[in-house]
Amino acid sequence: MQPHDPACRPIAPDPETASFYHLEACDLTADPCGGTACFVAHNSLGHERSDPNPRVFCLGRCFEGPAVGLSNQRPTIRAFSSEAVLLGRILQGHGGSLAAYCRSGGYEAFDRAVAEPREQVLATLEDSGLRGRGGAGFPTGRKWRAVAQQAAQPKYLVANADEGDAGAFSDRFLMEDDPHALIEGMAIAAYATGATRGWIYLRHEYPAALVSLDHALAEARDFGILGGGRDFDIEVKAGRGSYICGEESALLRSIEGRRPEVMARPPYPTAHGLFGQPTVINNVETFATVPWIIRNGCEAYQVLGFSSSRGTKLISLNSLFKRPGLYEVEFGIPVRQIVEDIGGGLCNGSLKGLIIGGPLAGIIPPELLDTRFGFEELTAIGAGVGHGGVIAFDEGTSIRALVRHVFSFGADESCGKCTPCRLGSRRIEALFSEATSTGSAETEWREIVNALKMASLCGHGSGLAAFAESVMRYYGKEVESCFTR
Repeated sequence: MQPHDPACRPIAPDPETASFYHLEACDLTADPCGGTACFVAHNSLGHERSDPNPRVFCLGRCFEGPAVGLSNQRPTIRAFSSEAVLLGRILQGHGGSLAAYCRSGGYEAFDRAVAEPREQVLATLEDSGLRGRGGAGFPTGRKWRAVAQQAAQPKYLVANADEGDAGAFSDRFLMEDDPHALIEGMAIAAYATGATRGWIYLRHEYPAALVSLDHALAEARDFGILGGGRDFDIEVKAGRGSYICGEESALLRSIEGRRPEVMARPPYPTAHGLFGQPTVINNVETFATVPWIIRNGCEAYQVLGFSSSRGTKLISLNSLFKRPGLYEVEFGIPVRQIVEDIGGGLCNGSLKGLIIGGPLAGIIPPELLDTRFGFEELTAIGAGVGHGGVIAFDEGTSIRALVRHVFSFGADESCGKCTPCRLGSRRIEALFSEATSTGSAETEWREIVNALKMASLCGHGSGLAAFAESVMRYYGKEVESCFTR
């Protein structure tokens, strides 16, 4: 690495900051996963379970849940899109090493990008229609341009590899099996925006990805893509266990060595981000898509997908499906096709609901499976694309138990900055933990959900509200049964 700029020296750690994280004492080789995919897998099997302390919320093994400890087991991986934008090299076994990556066209996109004016690279990304794959779906080219237009120097890049949405494991296998795609995408972004340093903020629960990334970064430096004569380099920052660090302002504070609480915005990271400098933040899948677009052109990418959801998306199917695994699909296919054709339906029982994009999202009931898989289309029914984790649950999971689980997760992982999230999530967990409740408790539940929706600082609290609203909308009778009068 090049020496740190004076402006980006992390502050000295302190006990208050260290106390925020909860996984340093965990034995990841032996602890059970408490994530939502494993939670519903336990229920489907009729297992009794108790939550360990501290809790591990997702090990990236949702395809073989309920999971305990780490594993080298690989999921089924397959592309159902007309072009395997992201999984092509993995399927061919060409993604791991630098030599294999280059044999399949690796770093050709980088060479092409740096031979063009920066404006052309930005225009190509904008015209492609690529939107962020980490949850919000913000246009990638617009975000890059916002940083490129900033006069302040230096500028930074951050790859959000804190894949915390329970049910998703796509970033894990991109980093383990095709790490150079992420590195090439970041190198192209650095050229287009004028960034001089990059960070990959890596999930604590992915130790194999850390090994893969460290090796690939060393290869990229030897190859001349990073460091040396280049004015851009990347380092990995390993997290210590915190779901909220997937939120961009908390993530930046964690890299800086500060307590990773959510910050109010504006200002946005594109103007005032890491160490107060203009910063691009995209997730792993977004960066890994960029080389394909630069190499094949924005028109080729526009052909994929539909409406305002262009291109392909990785989806992670949990263990309740007959064919769990990691799949690449084009936007626009019906959700039913994901469930029945790709996933093969459920192993046992009938589908009660589907959560796409992690626990902080709306549930899709069986009667809405014909909804098309797209950003606006899923939002319209109270759901979302999110990170692409697809968690099916059956009649073994009651709505009472699911609400209690999600709000327990929400309370444990809240940064504590805003009152509705800090206190409200724990109170809802308590309301749904009681054997019987009252009409006044139902009123309290609705009032807390409304407060979460209207007054939360970030998507953690508002995501809990979205989950609760979909529960009330689609499973109202079962919710009402939790509150006896």
